[in-house]
Amino acid sequence: MLSLNSILIVLSFLSLFYPSPVSSVTSVLNNLPDPEVVVQHVQSSINASVTRRRLSSPSIYGDAQCLTGNPIDDCWRCAAVDRQQLADCSIGFGRHATGGKGGRFYTVHSSADNDPVNPSPGTLRHAVIQSEPLWIIFQSSMVINLHHELVFNSFKTIDGRGADIHITGYGCITLQHVTNVIIHNVRIYGCRPAPPTIVRISPGEIEKRGGTDGDGISILSSREIWIDHCSLSDCSDGLIDVTLGSTAVTISNNHFQHHDKVMLLGHSDSYSPDSAMQVTIGFNYFGEGLVQRMPRCRWGYIHVVNNDFTEWEMYAIGGSASPTINSQGNRYIAPQDPNAKEVTKRLDTNEKDWHDWNWRTEGDILVNGAFFVPSGDGVSPQYAKASSVEPKSAALVEQLTINSGVLGTSRDTGGGNSRGGANPGGASRNGGGAGDANGNGDLFGMIFGSDAVSDKSTSPWVMMVIFLLFMTP
Repeated sequence: MLSLNSILIVLSFLSLFYPSPVSSVTSVLNNLPDPEVVVQHVQSSINASVTRRRLSSPSIYGDAQCLTGNPIDDCWRCAAVDRQQLADCSIGFGRHATGGKGGRFYTVHSSADNDPVNPSPGTLRHAVIQSEPLWIIFQSSMVINLHHELVFNSFKTIDGRGADIHITGYGCITLQHVTNVIIHNVRIYGCRPAPPTIVRISPGEIEKRGGTDGDGISILSSREIWIDHCSLSDCSDGLIDVTLGSTAVTISNNHFQHHDKVMLLGHSDSYSPDSAMQVTIGFNYFGEGLVQRMPRCRWGYIHVVNNDFTEWEMYAIGGSASPTINSQGNRYIAPQDPNAKEVTKRLDTNEKDWHDWNWRTEGDILVNGAFFVPSGDGVSPQYAKASSVEPKSAALVEQLTINSGVLGTSRDTGGGNSRGGANPGGASRNGGGAGDANGNGDLFGMIFGSDAVSDKSTSPWVMMVIFLLFMTP
């Protein structure tokens, strides 16, 4: 361990090479959280990641590149070159979602969506309706312009790593009466209502569908679902809806922006089967142009953990029908509007009715006048049902969410935008292809392309200060 004198010597030495004044270091020190809290949370994450790495084959990364502090990303980035390792890396209520793990790799080579009843082999629609477990990858970058809703069968993984995959058009993604689905690293935007039509939902079954509202992803009567590292924006209704008795869902590492009603959890105030719903919302980045519903909850148990809420126009978290909401380790940055500083909003109810609802804030950072109105019993046993993963310090949220959304793109250049910063007709910014028939492509290049620049880079001074804090007894 380093002494305080040693720290000062190291910082003085650094000042010879980095033109940062000592005052900037002092500012960093003054704004850091309690070192013991940082060490406790970060070290537990790093220890878990290192343990997983030691139990696996040698990593494709050096240690410095491999570990990020985000437990999901550390799990698969620190593994051997095996795409299906991803299925072991979820957290929260959807942590048991296996997707297509153990199944064969299915390579999508065509963006066509011309026939919802008899989809062509090699298309995404043909892949997702198969009865067997499938790990779905992509031969190249593409824009898939849907003509009707894309209805999934169970035990499927969409793995967009290694290509720039856009899903847009009519209906978008429907997960209904299914289990074990993983959707990873795709852009979903511009989803519009789909008219009633007949759609094939399995190799041997077609179904007359009644039309859709234009959600990005609709999860209905389903369980063991994981949505990770997707960029979502600008759909007609919600970006993600979880309703009609769905449960065991994790929504993580996503980037949401430019949308009104972001996320709905729970079908209606009268649909009591949603009272068993459990959803984890973790490590997401709620970006510019968002209005409300991050999420809007009815019934159930919702764990909102380590997210970065950077903008809202009306409210961030709302609800009705007495949901249990456990907010831990998030950062809430209020808008400039003095009438929109409140994080929370109880909808369609009076205070005397919501006074006993279990909504709590624990370890959250509230910025620019943001305030969270709690209710109920802050130590209620009900929160055990709304706790799904150990929260990390809210002071680490910016770093935990820095790679949210589609991997290898920059928010500053529009790469985080579901529409911008893409080159779907050419090489992927993430580098590499979709892999061979076994799914083993250039995984080293595909995660963060050499031209990808984050808009939340951390200076050498900050990294050194945090390192020294870890080393201080």
